[in-house]
Amino acid sequence: MIDTREEYLDVIKNGNLLDVHPTQMLLHGPTKLLLDNYHWHLPNKGIVASYTPKARDVKDHFGVFRGVDQIEAFAQATIVSCATFLECRKSNCLPDELKDKFIPAFISVGSVNFHYYLEEGDTFISMGNITFYKWRQMVADGRIYKVPKWLDLNDYFSDFSEERLLKYDISSDFKLVAELHDITGRAILKELFKKNE
Repeated sequence: MIDTREEYLDVIKNGNLLDVHPTQMLLHGPTKLLLDNYHWHLPNKGIVASYTPKARDVKDHFGVFRGVDQIEAFAQATIVSCATFLECRKSNCLPDELKDKFIPAFISVGSVNFHYYLEEGDTFISMGNITFYKWRQMVADGRIYKVPKWLDLNDYFSDFSEERLLKYDISSDFKLVAELHDITGRAILKELFKKNE
């Protein structure tokens, strides 16, 4: 975890999300945060992040992590994390300073194809490829894979690259769970949410 504002701003300006814990990047409360760790990140290009569903995530749903939650987890790992990082870089500020101005929101979800399911305790990765970023709006394509129980994700992705991301070049030990296209989000000005009140 980063301790000082100066350290954090330096990471945002010169580093990537590997130096940040998701709780320091995302504004979601603890029961809505569906992201545990970042494992690879290339600003403007893409990300690999992981999550392990908890008991609360599968409650009242047969022990299965719902497809809609998979989409949300993918969005948090990709368009929310990456766009927040880039907006902070552009504005020279921290995520908690953005929350006074913006709320992250879905704009649209393109196609999603589910191939497998996830249960409580199944670690999975979201591999996201950024296809568009402008005007606080980001679009990403990607995949969700179930991770082999024995695998150290930080070690596995330590020499990952953009080329491998674009080809989804990972071991066949990962099990494809979902393919996602045109997942789109935008940071909406807070004042626009309050206009209809």
